[in-house]
Amino acid sequence: METAKGAQTRDWQDAGPSPSMATHQLSVSASQTLELLRGESTPVNLATLSLLSGLHPNTVRDHLDTLGDAGLLRRTRARAQGRGRPAWLYQARAVVPVDTGYAGLAVALAEVIQGTSQDPGKAAEMAGETWGRDLARQRGAGHTTPEAAREHAVELLDDLGFAPQPDETDSQIVRLTRCPLLDAARANPRVICSVHLGMVRGVLTEYGADPTGSHLVPFAEPGSCLLVVPPPATTP
Repeated sequence: METAKGAQTRDWQDAGPSPSMATHQLSVSASQTLELLRGESTPVNLATLSLLSGLHPNTVRDHLDTLGDAGLLRRTRARAQGRGRPAWLYQARAVVPVDTGYAGLAVALAEVIQGTSQDPGKAAEMAGETWGRDLARQRGAGHTTPEAAREHAVELLDDLGFAPQPDETDSQIVRLTRCPLLDAARANPRVICSVHLGMVRGVLTEYGADPTGSHLVPFAEPGSCLLVVPPPATTP
């Protein structure tokens, strides 16, 4: 099973993503900065946030670092204009809060699949594909280019709380730096991580892209799991 590659030799406690962070763990000022971002329809820069909040830019920068560490923030470069490096733009992530009861249910279902299926990983992946296709349809999915399908899949992972970070040098790789079901994934990576892989494949399929070759390496490195979505095969 592709998701289980290296699972027996990897220390699950030291590698992998961080749990999704609840907003109630933020300071009042950081929470207010997050609310300001949520009120903006487009990404904004540091100077704009400082003006909107009435806070010193250094204070706002500290809050942005906190929000970024919590997986609640999306940061992108502005378009280059003239000399100098473009400014960073910030936007709140549409993170779905994780209910602890839901996480417990996920663990229980994983144990049932593990105990009743001859191939738990495959069964979990199939369930994830159904889930992913349903999520994509809810977003009005239609056939598009493979590149756009991949972007839609990454966007959905972002909204679900995985805080994906596409690799800057290898377009196939996306690092999942947060996990909304981290405890469940650590307890049963073969099932939970297969569900997540299946979900991505289901989204790709619903947008008309071939999911063949896409795979997930759970707890691949300190700070993230690795999702690999190969480019479409070219016809000679």
